[in-house]
Amino acid sequence: MNIKIIGVGKIKEKFYRAAIAEYAKRLGRYCKFEVVEVPDEKAPEKLSEAEMAAVMEKEGERILQKIKDRDYVFALAIKGKERSSEEFAKEINQLATYGKSDLTFVIGGSLGLSPAVIKRADQQISFGRFTLPHQLMRVVLSEQVYRAFTIINGLPYHK
Repeated sequence: MNIKIIGVGKIKEKFYRAAIAEYAKRLGRYCKFEVVEVPDEKAPEKLSEAEMAAVMEKEGERILQKIKDRDYVFALAIKGKERSSEEFAKEINQLATYGKSDLTFVIGGSLGLSPAVIKRADQQISFGRFTLPHQLMRVVLSEQVYRAFTIINGLPYHK
């Protein structure tokens, strides 16, 4: 199985990079795991609606370039479906069983995901209504993917 996280912007903090690297190492026994960063669009603090849409569109184009036709895409969105860790594990296992072995998770920039990325997604997933830094969300998602594989394989990590 191939798992890819596409995120807008670079992770600058060492502790976030270290955490993701640790989960990537652990995931190596279950799947090919990679984190792909696309550049964020530089924008002033205050933007009009049109400027915000333009920023999201440019970031969305960069994201879509990293998604392959065969990828099953989860867009992380506040309005997405929430699920438990067990439900997430079951879903990953079912996708693998039915031939969906290339899973891509997309985390947008500070303004969110463009309509084009949402449209391309096979589904939207939410980790709740909290607003988290995008860098931290990559860590949380990496951990949940690892947790899913430990649940699938009946390992005690989940307890």
